[in-house]
Amino acid sequence: MSATVHRLDSPSANIGLQPSLDPIVTLVSGDMDQVNAVIRGRMQSEIPLIPELAGHLIAGGGKRMRPMLTLASAQLIGYAGTQHHLLAAAVEFIHTATLLHDDVVDGSDLRRGKRTANIIWGNPASVLVGDFLFSRSFELMVEAGSLRALKILSSTSAVIAEGEVNQLTAARRVDLGEERYLDIIGAKTAALFAAACRIAAVVADRPEAEEAALDAYGRNLGIAFQLVDDAIDYVSDADTMGKDAGDDFREGKMTLPVILAYARGSAEDRAFWKDAVEGRRDSDADLQHAIRLIRSTRAIDDTFARARHYGQRAIDSIGGFPNGAAKDAMIEAVEFAVARAY
Repeated sequence: MSATVHRLDSPSANIGLQPSLDPIVTLVSGDMDQVNAVIRGRMQSEIPLIPELAGHLIAGGGKRMRPMLTLASAQLIGYAGTQHHLLAAAVEFIHTATLLHDDVVDGSDLRRGKRTANIIWGNPASVLVGDFLFSRSFELMVEAGSLRALKILSSTSAVIAEGEVNQLTAARRVDLGEERYLDIIGAKTAALFAAACRIAAVVADRPEAEEAALDAYGRNLGIAFQLVDDAIDYVSDADTMGKDAGDDFREGKMTLPVILAYARGSAEDRAFWKDAVEGRRDSDADLQHAIRLIRSTRAIDDTFARARHYGQRAIDSIGGFPNGAAKDAMIEAVEFAVARAY
């Protein structure tokens, strides 16, 4: 089996069309029906608040990218079983639980264009329902019957929590460097992408080399995804993103666009960034000034360039798998992640 080369920045057969998740959605639609049935069943509880609050986020228009990657990876390697349905649902529950907790920590008002659960039901309810979903995810892992998949996803849950704590302790630290920033997004975002892909190879009992390739695909895709997320916070709007524009700025997060703009700025610019990150400059006018500084230092352009770099690494990681609909869909998922505006 020989590797094929696909260049992320090369003209595609679909020239003139924006990359889309439609191919991967179509690819896994049958399997996704099974996963959604598991999700609907396992979010139920005799306590009415639990399915009400969980359903607000789970049914809130998310892309379901992580469980789709589990299902697509399974098709890529020719897995014909059903264990991956349970594991894909577990992946979505882990993701949803972390979103519920994140919104509490960040004090977010919007998620996917809707009011966040913590704003509607309060912080305690959001945290506890997040805990419920984590518990459900572990039940599903056990039922899937793969000790290695359980180990991978349980370890990933711990890594995500470490990444969130790392980000919390780094908040409002203008001296945060790019290396620590990459550590944070590698843990809080990329780790679950990597695990979602890898567990397909685990339940299919594929060679370690294939596990590692799918892990690398998911990890690099996750980093690219988060880099774009951090960039569009400064170049998009609330209607497009489904969250408040400038949230990262007001929360004092040192994302890559800010790290680059701070490093490249004048003494006056750096003083502004220090005040902004430490919470002393957070008005709408300050946000507009921050956007001007980010653009003038090409920090946005370079953040997108880094995203394309990691996207190419993701594509290269699956170059050795057979060509076909699954591989094409996974490649376009990378192209979408890099080119998206939300």
